[in-house]
Amino acid sequence: MTVLDAQMISDMREAPASVRRQGDGLAEVLPVLADRLRRKPPQVVVTCARGSSAHAATFGKHLIERYLGVVVAPAAPSITTIYHQPLRLADQLFLAVSQSGESSDIIEQAAAARACGAVTACITNDPASGLAQACEFVLPMAAGPELSIPATKTFIASVAALARLVAVWSEDKPLARALTALPDRLAAAGDLDWSGVLEKIAGAESLVTIGRGPTLAIAREAALKLKETSDLHAECFSSAEFLHGPVALVAPDYPVLMFAPTDAAAAGMMQLAADLRAKGAAVFITSSEERTPDRLAALPAEHPETDAICLIQSFYAMVVRLAAMRGKNADRPRHLRKITRTR
Repeated sequence: MTVLDAQMISDMREAPASVRRQGDGLAEVLPVLADRLRRKPPQVVVTCARGSSAHAATFGKHLIERYLGVVVAPAAPSITTIYHQPLRLADQLFLAVSQSGESSDIIEQAAAARACGAVTACITNDPASGLAQACEFVLPMAAGPELSIPATKTFIASVAALARLVAVWSEDKPLARALTALPDRLAAAGDLDWSGVLEKIAGAESLVTIGRGPTLAIAREAALKLKETSDLHAECFSSAEFLHGPVALVAPDYPVLMFAPTDAAAAGMMQLAADLRAKGAAVFITSSEERTPDRLAALPAEHPETDAICLIQSFYAMVVRLAAMRGKNADRPRHLRKITRTR
């Protein structure tokens, strides 16, 4: 199988159309949900997700805290499914994200949250799924069938749906405009050339990915994809957390992939990149500036949140090539299935 034959490439190429189509599917439900949340604002939002969907939830945490000032915390489904302890979530927002909508623990957690009086909403690719039936509000991600096991367009559709929710809830017009432009920008991002990083990481045993603000979720998703598609151990850190211990990993030529935000966190990220280069690390950082050392090409900045989403599209295009260089089939990672049911 060649890189161009990979189903993962076909799936990711469909992401722009998925995001464009999604707007129509959410046009009715988002204003109703947002009105509900504005009339009785929650004091906390609890998210529930696994795998790539958990990284999407991390993106949602950034957005909700950044634009609405509401604290967001991830749920531990085992509290409900194993320890049978109900959570006090009356009038709070419970937000689940699941491509399949069929993981038993997430469904059970959603049902328990609804029984406790929470406002329950889910983002799923299957509006007829068990999770959709358990929640009051269903936000279809509208990604269409995804045939490769590693999530690509469903992750992008999930974060786009979260951004749409926040744009409507917060009534933020610049974010709404950026989401209108997102499909075209995703298409352009998928064509950017990240081949310069391949030789450095193809033979690596491990590496780290780093993000901050809107790019932390993107860096987490990248680390997961490196494990899934290329059997390459990768850990993700925020640029701040990396200095609290993990920086000890840095050795000469140790690979570091940095997903730079285009907002107020950018300056700190660039300073960290310079510091890590001085320590001998092989640093690769996203940038639209051609003079940036070891640059991973990025589109010119438009809006920090959608800029971040575009970075993962460029990464997906690269990681399929990396898997092929390492003799792996990106579409069929060992030990994984498309739908994973846990409890």
